[in-house]
Amino acid sequence: MRLEDVNVNIVSKKMEIEIKGNQPFCVVYCNGKARKTYLPVHGETKVITHQGKVKRVKFDEGEEF
Repeated sequence: MRLEDVNVNIVSKKMEIEIKGNQPFCVVYCNGKARKTYLPVHGETKVITHQGKVKRVKFDEGEEF
């Protein structure tokens, strides 16, 4: 799975994120849970919400011809 869990300390309201290389990434937080994903080289990453909550993260990738 592309989404990696990120540890969130609810008491101190802090999260620690491990970064691999120089790849761009996105962190999504909702209801005390955080997840990280690296962005594709060519494509779109969409965060879908419903009633103020994150429902899914969709990836639309392509490759140049």
